[in-house]
Amino acid sequence: MQTSLARRQRHRRDVKRGRPRGSSNLRRVVFAIPLLILAIFIMIGVGGLVAAAAAYNYYSQGLPDPKNTLTNLDFDQQTTVTDRTGKVELARLGEFKRELVDYRDIPPELLDATTSIEDKDFWSNPGFDVGGFVSATLDTLEGRPRGGSTITQQLVRARLLPPEAFTGSREERKIREIIQSLRLTQAYPGDEGKQEIITAYLNQNFYGNQSYGLKAAARTYFNKDLKDLTLAEDAVLAAIPQSPTRFDLVRNAEEVCTKPVAEGAECADANTRLEVPATTEIYQRRNYVLDLMKTRSPKSGSSHTPQDYQDAENEPLILAPQLSAHWLAPQFVLQVRSQLGAILCPDKTVDQCDKIDTGGYRVTTTLDWTMQAKTEKWLYAAGRAPNLKNTRQILKSLKIPSKDYSWIENLRRKNINNGAAAVMDYRTGQVLAYAGSAGFTARATKKFQPQVDVLSDGWRQPGSSIKPINYAIGIEDHTMTAATLFMDVTTDFGGRFIPTQADHAERGPVRLREALQFSLNIPSIKAGLMNGLDRFYRRSRDFGVKYKPGTLPVTSMGIGTLEVHPMDMVGAYGAIADGGKLMPRTMILRVVDTNGTVIWPDPAAAAPAGKQVISAQTAYIITDILAGNTEPKTNPFWGDWAIYDGSTRRPAAYKTGTTNENRDVHAYGFIAPPKDPNAPALVVGVWMGNSDNSPNTDTLSLASSAPLWSRILTDVSHGTPITDFQRPKGIVEEQIDAVTGMKPGPFTSRRFSEVFISGTEPTQTDDFHRTVQIDAASGLRWQDGCVGPEVTVGALDYSQIDAAHPTWQRYDNGWLKRAARGSGVSGGPKGTHTSYFYAPGFYPFGRSWGGIFAPTTLCPLAPPPSPPPCDNPFGLFCPSSPPPGEPTPTPTHGPPGKPKP
Repeated sequence: MQTSLARRQRHRRDVKRGRPRGSSNLRRVVFAIPLLILAIFIMIGVGGLVAAAAAYNYYSQGLPDPKNTLTNLDFDQQTTVTDRTGKVELARLGEFKRELVDYRDIPPELLDATTSIEDKDFWSNPGFDVGGFVSATLDTLEGRPRGGSTITQQLVRARLLPPEAFTGSREERKIREIIQSLRLTQAYPGDEGKQEIITAYLNQNFYGNQSYGLKAAARTYFNKDLKDLTLAEDAVLAAIPQSPTRFDLVRNAEEVCTKPVAEGAECADANTRLEVPATTEIYQRRNYVLDLMKTRSPKSGSSHTPQDYQDAENEPLILAPQLSAHWLAPQFVLQVRSQLGAILCPDKTVDQCDKIDTGGYRVTTTLDWTMQAKTEKWLYAAGRAPNLKNTRQILKSLKIPSKDYSWIENLRRKNINNGAAAVMDYRTGQVLAYAGSAGFTARATKKFQPQVDVLSDGWRQPGSSIKPINYAIGIEDHTMTAATLFMDVTTDFGGRFIPTQADHAERGPVRLREALQFSLNIPSIKAGLMNGLDRFYRRSRDFGVKYKPGTLPVTSMGIGTLEVHPMDMVGAYGAIADGGKLMPRTMILRVVDTNGTVIWPDPAAAAPAGKQVISAQTAYIITDILAGNTEPKTNPFWGDWAIYDGSTRRPAAYKTGTTNENRDVHAYGFIAPPKDPNAPALVVGVWMGNSDNSPNTDTLSLASSAPLWSRILTDVSHGTPITDFQRPKGIVEEQIDAVTGMKPGPFTSRRFSEVFISGTEPTQTDDFHRTVQIDAASGLRWQDGCVGPEVTVGALDYSQIDAAHPTWQRYDNGWLKRAARGSGVSGGPKGTHTSYFYAPGFYPFGRSWGGIFAPTTLCPLAPPPSPPPCDNPFGLFCPSSPPPGEPTPTPTHGPPGKPKP
């Protein structure tokens, strides 16, 4: 069997001698195209011929002559990205990794790998594959969209069409693309022409990891020349261009230790390597390419045996050590790159838009470099430092205040290895700070993959942070208010889905305000079902929340089990902060071309107006509720992480989220908008967890993401004017029963001043108390003859709260029986215990559920009156004693408790 080097040398000799190894019929096919078209025209008639010729001429207008286009491609201009001031350069796109290659230096295996996956008939088709196009079109019509473009079409679309060719409908653009592909193949005929086309294609392709061109990709991923690549490496490079960002090998890689280490010990640098796991999509796609190559290898022919391909499929995908690009805010820059692609190439994917990196643009972004530095500092302190040996030294070097050492060091050995955070101006949608991981250039591990952007690319359960959106939908629909009463009772919602609170307590009757402030799970699940799961799902998307493809509404979505992008949650909270208006998220302020012309934004275009997703009144009520979480007197648990500027508390609103098995912990919140309309109004979002989605060690958000959120927002808002949230028109304030949420009644013991959308305030007096008579001495239900005195009280009756939901009501009644025995009584489907609102040690409405439960036991009858004392020293003829020798009479009773006269 020939060696790889011998095969490649043979290939280069063949190229040099002009001996083509592709189809010998190509030239014949290309020049037979007019005859084929003519035959079709004859079949469809003269009218069809005239119409087709007219269409061809029409769509060819403005298309450049394809001759000499391949030799004039320019790959060298760089795009510069700066912060919002234009003074801090964040990155130069494509600056490190652009290398060109000649056809003679491309190994035959790489050619075969590329054509087998991208265009199996490349060497023989006329630039357009009719069968593939028709097949792809039919699949698209049947709901299975896929690409059907040849290599030539991809090259034409990326580099060889003028901007005006992309006007009109998608079908019109496709026609121009096909026409130009046919013309290019005619301009570069034969096998030699195909060599030039595929060389240009491989040189212009983006391969991820900031690498342009095949040669640069081989160098950055494997630190090899093309001639030294293995068969498996050839295949994986060919597999990347379909989606270079998703298939970026570095982003998919994990740092593994090649030698065993003791538990808790770190792997020495000399024993680590970057390896792409076999479970990743790109690894599997590589093996798919190898399978295709077994029967689609016209250039390498029979040089490889089936065993060679099998060995290649089993070969681990190991990368060379990576040199970091010297970018500032690198994950922000990558997001800017995506937005720039949408501006420059609206009809292409980002990976097809080569102008992003080679157009020489100057991009001024929304990033505030000072805020970015502060965000990265806190994120590294809480997300990475606790996992390193010298935690205290790192905190000192970062100038973290000593008062924060405790909560950060408490994260040691909690299995939280990563974090992400963003700061946004919610009135403009401008992203001011953005870090998709806790250290882009740090060493990767299975649990910490720093180049994966969790904020925008990661799918994470939001947990309880979804609850404000859930309740906002009900309030907006006027089916709920902040005073709506829920029963926090462990319930089987079907399918053995029986959620509980983390402390296994059931607090019984709670109003929406307290249910949201203290993040009670069961009320939120009931609210989601009351909203309607389909409506909840649909309306939450109005807030900018995107769900993982294929996701369907489920009962548990009320506690945040559907995966979302954390950055979408930042935007959703920004909409609540901005009076219900969702602003489009942007990271770019201005794009200028090489001539100094501003090409974006269009000066004639109106500023983005945003979308009103809920009313200003609903947004205010949710904000008012969440603001209580930064008032220690209202919520002493969440209030630990209030925002202060010096000794002054800054009004803010926030909510945390902890997901199933503590896999993700979140915190999202905002401060009141400044009076200056040009000053930023800040919303901050934080995520913490592990890249491999493994759970942490019993660490809730209040001990992790909440303090991190607090410290970032405190730092980035420091020194700015302190303002408070303003109440909009259409809000009324009413006194309500503090427990039931209704108008106070005769048995109301505590009152609360609640805010409502005008017209939704309660009109009915509290009717959760029923008048009953009890014996004051025993506390039992009164019957005549008890010790007394008889008193009238209002006893609680919550049995009808969930009357519209019989299943819920059944569990409510079980709780009521246990609650009648007091707090701490366990039972129900999960053995949870009754509890007053709230605990431990904090009972804002007293140690009760709003009153007493009606006793079911009658009070004991009073004993008969004691006989009067007898002054007869001999006891003779005393009134209470019969005369000697007479029997003691048996008393006869009238009505219970009343002696018969």
